[in-house]
Amino acid sequence: MTVEWIRAGLKHTGKTRSGLAKALGRSPSAVTDLLNGHRRLRADEIAIVAEYLGIEPPRLLGGGDRIVPKAPLIGNVGAGAVAHFYADGQGPFDEVDAPIDAKPTTVAVQIRGHSLGALFDNWLVFYDDIRNPPDESLVGRMCVCGLSDGRVLIKSVKRSPNTGLWNLLSNTEAPIYDVGLEWAAPVREMRPR
Repeated sequence: MTVEWIRAGLKHTGKTRSGLAKALGRSPSAVTDLLNGHRRLRADEIAIVAEYLGIEPPRLLGGGDRIVPKAPLIGNVGAGAVAHFYADGQGPFDEVDAPIDAKPTTVAVQIRGHSLGALFDNWLVFYDDIRNPPDESLVGRMCVCGLSDGRVLIKSVKRSPNTGLWNLLSNTEAPIYDVGLEWAAPVREMRPR
């Protein structure tokens, strides 16, 4: 994804690179690297940048007559960023345009309400529905998380000091400390529907 929309957003809103760095939890030099093309914007950072600037990011679509792959919409995310999945046999399930780098396992949930921030009402969250136990590669990333108590949440994952447990963070909700995770899948992309 090109970063021209970020440059234009900074100019249009008068917001600063240092403010953007703070919103992303990164150093100002990391934002400079991003804007100079030396670092790529992660999928979970797109939403943070869009919220900071108060604008929608560009949609990722190819050109020409390319066939856009579809991903099943398998549920929605409501209050507290808890995912509610559609029951088996409830269908027909909706399908939405999948991310460019989608895999056959890529699925989507739709955000309903302001659980992830007011800007994200009706946004789609894409992830690969592979339910692997969490590992160090997910630390600091926004993930769809399956908790040991059966809840499914969209949160940023941090390792707990307590062995085998995790801390889950978000911008709008209180942190959830020391929870067991059965599985976690990184958010592949977020975009407005």
